[in-house]
Amino acid sequence: MIDPETRAAPPRSAAPRRAAPALLGYAAVRALGLLVLALWSGASGKSAYSLLTARWDSLWYTRVAELGYGYEVRLANGDVHSNLAFFPLLPWLERLLHAATPLSYAGAGFTVSLLASLAAAWGIFAVTDFVYGRRAGVCAVLLWAVLPVGIVQSMAYSESLFTALAAWSLYAVLTGRWLTAGALAALAGLTRPVGLAVVAAVWTAGIVSFVRTRSEASTHGAYIEEHAPSFTRRALAMSLAPLGAAGYVLWVGHRTGRGPLGYLDVQAGWRNGFDGGWAFARFVADKFTSFPSALAGVGLIVGVGLVIWLYVIGVRQRQPLPLLVYTGVVTALALCASSYFGSKPRLLLPAFPLLLPLALALARLRTSRAALVVGGVAVLSAAYGAFWLNGSGPP
Repeated sequence: MIDPETRAAPPRSAAPRRAAPALLGYAAVRALGLLVLALWSGASGKSAYSLLTARWDSLWYTRVAELGYGYEVRLANGDVHSNLAFFPLLPWLERLLHAATPLSYAGAGFTVSLLASLAAAWGIFAVTDFVYGRRAGVCAVLLWAVLPVGIVQSMAYSESLFTALAAWSLYAVLTGRWLTAGALAALAGLTRPVGLAVVAAVWTAGIVSFVRTRSEASTHGAYIEEHAPSFTRRALAMSLAPLGAAGYVLWVGHRTGRGPLGYLDVQAGWRNGFDGGWAFARFVADKFTSFPSALAGVGLIVGVGLVIWLYVIGVRQRQPLPLLVYTGVVTALALCASSYFGSKPRLLLPAFPLLLPLALALARLRTSRAALVVGGVAVLSAAYGAFWLNGSGPP
């Protein structure tokens, strides 16, 4: 693990000029995806803008922004879909931008996501550049951009906002900016339930740093006094980190009258929970009861195997411990949720450290060959994103 206390960040590692190639490449990939979506949707008689801003979760977020919490839908089977399941930071930003500009709530959500996706790309570059260097950082950003479900990064969803906050919190941890790390972790906790992954990363780094401080103090008596400010900042960061998620969950419990576990009841109304992956395993197994659905089952197994393999490679390559903890929690929560199986690729979008082994491999190629690989995958990703949103799309 890289020790934030002993390794200082390179002064240029987060500078816009240093990140410019990554950000320009990211913007080009996203522009291609939006162009293909617009052409595909136009040919299908649909509105690309509506697909990005006025379907699925986008509608739930804009309703929270416009009307506040309290809206719910009761289904025929007895399930209750409450908007309390959606964390508040994105709708807060939508409301703020709507009040300050002529944008509609949907337009505000789209704008927030576009800006947040750029911030996320920059954060991914900063983390990867700090750990592996600039070339790998550019490659990591481009790989994140060309993911098959990368079009979600341009939707009025919370994935881009969460990834931006998570990436910059992790960067702050790696560079010893403890208070920044804690504050961003708290904001990530107000964005999505998986904010727990950022909290876990901050806490892990803080505990490891405390242990090392005590170990060094046993041989250097003045160490604690000399490093008291750093000790205090770490403690404050660890205190700040869980406040966002804990505050919202406790508020939901108070509003519903069901106490600290009230948010779990809200999620149960959506048939969403954590069962260790049992329901997902049965979902995959059911694919093998007929053909050609068995091909989908094989694809799912290969996909899960690839995710696990990339995580193992990251461990072998000695990724910093905060990244491994963060990625492990995001992956576990995505794969082990008991519902919305089609959402799993989207839920894995914030787990960008999984791409670092691939980024290192891509960075070793000649620039021309790497550009050819990324360009080809970008075209495929753009076509798939357009096909996906014009079809079933994200649940």
